[in-house]
Amino acid sequence: MKRRKARELALQTLFQIDLGEANPTDALQHVLEEAEEKEDSFLSLIVTNYVENKEAIDKTLASNIESWTIDRLANVDRNILRIALVEINYLEDAPKSVVINEAIEIAKIYGDDDSSKFINAVLSKF
Repeated sequence: MKRRKARELALQTLFQIDLGEANPTDALQHVLEEAEEKEDSFLSLIVTNYVENKEAIDKTLASNIESWTIDRLANVDRNILRIALVEINYLEDAPKSVVINEAIEIAKIYGDDDSSKFINAVLSKF
């Protein structure tokens, strides 16, 4: 699976965990079944690192969004930012510029008209 696809599936998984309060393993399995994809190590790393480090990720995110709280962020934007922070802080094989660019491109697909600009502004602080 290409990394872009893995990031998109990670977004769907985190969205289910975040909004539906789904069990992470069940959410990941459901997303893989719906996409008719096999397990992917990069996707699993994103989800696992998010689940294990959620509090630290959200704390870091909260300290870098001005005049907002985590709960006020659009659900898609919040989870795109979480994925990017997982990659920046816990996975060392992708350059930050690539991670930021991928987050912006995914925001253009799944977010609203201003999501990509917002994602870029927040992630540029990292």
